[in-house]
Parts: sequence; structure tokens; C-alpha cells
Amino acid sequence: MKKAISLILCAVMLALVMTGCSQTSNADKPLVWFNRQPSNSSTGELDMTALKFNDSTYYVGFDANQGAQLQGQMVVEYIQSHGAELDRNGDGIIGYVLAIGDIGHNDSIARTRGVREALKTAVEANGATDSSPAGTNLDGSATVVKDGSVEIDGKEFKVRELASQEMKNSAGATWDAGTAGNAIGTWSSSFGEQIDVVVSNNDGMGMAMFNAWAHDNKVPTFGYDANSDAVAAIKDGYGGTISQHADVQAYLTLRVLRNALDGVDIDMGIGTADDAGNVLAETDYKYVASERSYYALNLAVTAENYEDFTDATKTYAPVSKQLDSEKHETKKVWLDIYNAADNFLSSTYQPLLQKYDDILNLEVDYIGGDGQTEANITNRLGNPDQYDAFAINMVKTDNASSYTSILGQ
Repeated sequence: MKKAISLILCAVMLALVMTGCSQTSNADKPLVWFNRQPSNSSTGELDMTALKFNDSTYYVGFDANQGAQLQGQMVVEYIQSHGAELDRNGDGIIGYVLAIGDIGHNDSIARTRGVREALKTAVEANGATDSSPAGTNLDGSATVVKDGSVEIDGKEFKVRELASQEMKNSAGATWDAGTAGNAIGTWSSSFGEQIDVVVSNNDGMGMAMFNAWAHDNKVPTFGYDANSDAVAAIKDGYGGTISQHADVQAYLTLRVLRNALDGVDIDMGIGTADDAGNVLAETDYKYVASERSYYALNLAVTAENYEDFTDATKTYAPVSKQLDSEKHETKKVWLDIYNAADNFLSSTYQPLLQKYDDILNLEVDYIGGDGQTEANITNRLGNPDQYDAFAINMVKTDNASSYTSILGQ
């Protein structure tokens, strides 16, 4: 009888060893939402159910409003410092076109608002700056924007948003560079001599417009993300971009998981130095406890400092020290990129993640989505028991439940 019980106990123990991390409910495993904050795409209201999925759930992104204001300020300062010659056709109007990434994305909304507020073309709607596309607005009659103004060399010029649209392709993918390239082709053929400045919600679309038309016509183009190709193009006339501190974001995305997996204070290696000496400064990020969200702080990249940003995939020195594998044993993470074709995520964010996963002793499976449907990603989350933690980058900010319903089964 004792022998039989011993055999049963051995079998149970072997089963526990074989199943490994599946002994912890998937609903209790660490989860980080990143890049796309769970929220209502119409109102911007945060989805706190998703952000509080369990005690080890957080969001990692960047301070969208601070970055948006920085981009708007950068455009205004460029206009003011380049004098009246910026008015290419001499009509007394500084005309700009705007590429909008995703009308339902909080970051896109913030960037559109930031530019309009800085250029004084903003119109209020429902208590906030209207971020709707203006369509074509050559005569200044659009209702979602108004004519602004800027002083150049003691003379006041009108500022007009000549055209803006959401860059969504026929398959439904937003932030689409190809669509932006086509848009600048259409706009320039109709009113090219009126376009004095090109502004984009990101560098992927910005570079598409720069390469298709703005570069040859010496029209300054402003983007966002500090992608390597955009930073390199500043020497060739690209006006500037905003670094959303992707190195800090990528680190935080995996660091928060590492801390939760280690069962240590979530601030370890972030605001508090870890045993390897990794620590961030207050000027690098902020944490908003009520939103369970970490936000990297943005930096302007212009002709004055672009050489400091030429390698967008370089890890951030203060948090690049290798963790001891004996103290921080390897854990397995499932992570998806909402759109494998997205320039910023595929060319900057993922390469950074792949460097930090080694530093933090994490074995990460990277899943690339099509940028169109959540199903293209969730269909590959059929084996969550095999993973110790999850990092999720949604297609649409409204759709967090598509993932938590799988993890909560």
C-alpha cells in the first residue's frame, strides 16, 4: 500500500514538473499592455478593467500630451527661425498639410491637437481641440480648423491647414505610409505651391511624403518616433522628429514583467537601482498609479542634435547592465507587435526589445500581426499555458477583452 502511494506521489510530482508554468492560472500571470493603451477609441476613456486585469497588469507607453506639445513647438520654432522665405508662393499664408495616423488612437489624437494648438489653428469641440481630419481646406472654410497666425521677422503670417486625412489603406490598416505617399502626390499636384510645411503623426508617414515630394521641393517635413531613417534625413532637409524614448519604453515593457515574475517591488530597476545597477532618472519617465501606467518622456530631435539619435536601436546606457541569471532565472514571454509592417515597431521597438530580453534573462516569442484584425494575433495565442507572462500590443485600443478572455479561461 505504501509503495503504491509513493508511486502515485512521484507521478503527481513529475506531472507538476512537466507542466511547469501552467500551474499558475493564466489569469494571474504578469501582463503588460504596451504602445496602445486600452481605451475607448471614441472618447479616449481608459479601460480600467483591462488595466486592472490582475495585480501584475500595467501599461507602458509614452507621455502623449507632452510629446504632442513638443512636436507643435518644434514646428513653430522652425517656421519662426526660417523667415519669410518659407512662404514659397508669397501669398502671406504658411500652408501646411497633416497626415493623421488613426483617428481613434489616443496618440494620434494628441499629436493632431498638439500641432493645431501650437499653430493656433485649433477649434474646440466638446471641450477639447477637434482632432478630426479637415479634408481639403484651401479657402480656410473648414469647421474643424481655423486660420492661425505666426510672427516671422516682425511680420504676421496666416497659418492654414490646407489638407489633412486619416492615412488608412483599403484593407483597413492605419498609420499607413503608402497611403501618405499617395496623399502628398494628390495634394501636391493640386496645390503644391501652397504647401510650405508637411507635418505627420509619425515618421513612417512623414518619410513617405518626404521621399515622394517634399525632399525634392525643399519643403520641411516633421514626424514623430525618431526612426533611424528619419533622423538620418534631417541632414537632407527633414525638419525634425520627436523621440518617444523608445529605448526606455522597450526596457520598461520587459522590466515590469521581470519584476512581477521575480516577485519584487515593481519599481526595481526603474526608480530604484537593481542588483546590477540599472536605474532610470525622473527625467526619463513618469508613473501614474491611478492609471497603472508607465510613460516615457519625449525629446525633440532637430538639426542641432540629430547626431545623438542616429541609432534608434541602441539600448539606454543607464539600464543596459546584464542581470545575474542565477538570481533572475530565465522566464518565457509571449509578445505581439500589432502590425509587423509598422516602421517604428518593427525597425525600432522590436530590435530594442530583442536586446533587452537578453539583458533581463527573458525568452520572448515575438508574434507579428497584420495591423488589421485582432484575430490575426489572438489565433496565435492558443497555448498560453506555455508562457510565464504576456506583453500585448493591440490593433484597436477598444479590444483588450479579445485577449483577456483567452487568458481568463
